[in-house]
Amino acid sequence: MTSTTLRLNMPQWQGGDEPAYRFGAELLRWLAPDHHGPEETVAVPEPDGSSPRLDRGIKSRHALLTQARSARAAIERHRPDRIVTLGGDCLVDLAPIAWLSQKYGDKLGVLWIDAHPDVMSAAEFSHAHAHVLGMLLGRGDEDFTAQVAQKLVASRVMIAGMDAWTDVEGPILTELGLRHTPSADIADTSQPILDWMAAEGISHLAVHFDLDVLDPAHFSPLLFNRPCVPEGTFDGIVQGRMRLAQVVRLLNDVGRAADIVGLAITEFLPWDMLRLRNSLAALPIMKS
Repeated sequence: MTSTTLRLNMPQWQGGDEPAYRFGAELLRWLAPDHHGPEETVAVPEPDGSSPRLDRGIKSRHALLTQARSARAAIERHRPDRIVTLGGDCLVDLAPIAWLSQKYGDKLGVLWIDAHPDVMSAAEFSHAHAHVLGMLLGRGDEDFTAQVAQKLVASRVMIAGMDAWTDVEGPILTELGLRHTPSADIADTSQPILDWMAAEGISHLAVHFDLDVLDPAHFSPLLFNRPCVPEGTFDGIVQGRMRLAQVVRLLNDVGRAADIVGLAITEFLPWDMLRLRNSLAALPIMKS
């Protein structure tokens, strides 16, 4: 039987209320290697400059729920064995991991490579990209958690590369019983993650790779390198400390220990490319 890998393009930006996520997802799609299997692109409205509507404590809730359901429908059209998701904000991984959890059950582990735990809900924060792992575990808005037929089990989830968390996030991490490995422990070895996989009997792995786990001093297309923002804009927000090569090594190592059936790459913000695109569009000769 032939294994199917679905390429899911999801230029969603409303979860982080950051229009540049859309451009980042489109550029990421162009950068990704050629794909010869099925491919789907979730329709996401372009930003129009209007303020997002707050519904049940979540910005753009209706649009995000519609897009999550569209992603699920796209996945069900192909019923794939593996999914590569190119986003977009972190909430793009709700439907893919929900599908993989239902398909693989207790064989599936989730490696959440992220500077942040993404376990809050509308009670704590209005941006739903910071809710997605909580939703997958059954915490949060009931219409979103309803998209996850088989909730994740906390013991088979590992947050990798997270070095700190807020006073709000700490009790939630404890409540959910989530494990986490700091960046220093996996800087030169993948062994802590491999040990967790072996202990939990994980044979299939879904990987969520939020690029903000990377050190903004060494990888520029991140939120924290947004140009022309006032000093102190990102004070209090945890920033990543990993290097890209370390993440690539980690993924290659875990890929030898288990079948990677899901990979989502999220929160790519190529600020210089966006500025160049907008500058070119402002030149009269380019419109002639």
